[in-house]
Amino acid sequence: MVDVSLDSVTKEFGATTALDGVSIDIRDGEFFTLVGPSGCGKTTTLRAVAGFDDPTAGAVRFDGEDITGVPVDERDVGIVFQNYALFPHMTVGENIAYGLRFRDAPGGASRDERVEELLDLVDLTGFEDRDPSELSGGQQQRVALARALAPGPSLLLLDEPMSALDARLRETLRRHVKRIQRDLDITTIYVTHDQEEALSISDRLAVMNDGRVEQAGTPQEVYRTPATRFVAEFVGDNNVFDGTVTGREDGVATVDVDGETLRLADAGGVSVGDRVTFCVRPERLTRNANENRLDIAVDTAEFLGETTRVYGTWNDRQIVVRLDDVPETETLPLGFAPGDATQL
Repeated sequence: MVDVSLDSVTKEFGATTALDGVSIDIRDGEFFTLVGPSGCGKTTTLRAVAGFDDPTAGAVRFDGEDITGVPVDERDVGIVFQNYALFPHMTVGENIAYGLRFRDAPGGASRDERVEELLDLVDLTGFEDRDPSELSGGQQQRVALARALAPGPSLLLLDEPMSALDARLRETLRRHVKRIQRDLDITTIYVTHDQEEALSISDRLAVMNDGRVEQAGTPQEVYRTPATRFVAEFVGDNNVFDGTVTGREDGVATVDVDGETLRLADAGGVSVGDRVTFCVRPERLTRNANENRLDIAVDTAEFLGETTRVYGTWNDRQIVVRLDDVPETETLPLGFAPGDATQL
């Protein structure tokens, strides 16, 4: 396996800066995800790691060795693309074996033995003689994964491999991919625009925006303590407030928000008169709270099974909250504890 480091990587395409000083450290055996909106630079980052695009500036290192400029076929990486790129004129077994065209199978196994081993790994035993056209999208995705794993690479790169699949199949397959990654203990970099997918599958993740890394950390860190407003608003639902600090006492700051006084745990570094931005996750807004009263005018309610997502307004601000049941009133009295607010 391998650890991967990007050191101030910049990539320019003419006058366009696709990556702007990206620095990321990915640990040996880690499942690391790059997540962000379209055009944020996540696929360009993956291509720099793979060797398809050399950085304009900065360096890519494997186990501390600078491999910038090293050709793709000398980097010991397996790659699964968004469209799977299976060969329609080859059977499933032949597609998987194609991954061994330049290298012997690991462990001294024969080509047929390696194909059989990988078919078992991806739960496709008995499918070796089928054509790709006879497979579902999820099965094709697993064949592409098996082909990438055939030579036993030290690093696995996955570029939005499930974006063409329906939601239920994506949920099933991401568990499948995670299990395989853990079984093989292979360093994996995964690209997705789906925040839920990134949170559920990753050991750590980097949220990207406009060619830069906004925040990197565990899913829990990124969700619970977003570092920037962009992260707060991009990763999951959130309620973001802006206001002016009017006081600080006993670890709590009072903030004037649209003429209302709200209290939040003082993260330090602010003074009376400063403008601050903070957020409160929907599940942290509760009924019958003793502090930070918000009377929400209900606009719409979406019943989601286990919870109900309610959209409303407070002082002309859109508010989203998750409740256990569907509200039967037009106004919801809600609140939150000072410690449930995160300063951005």
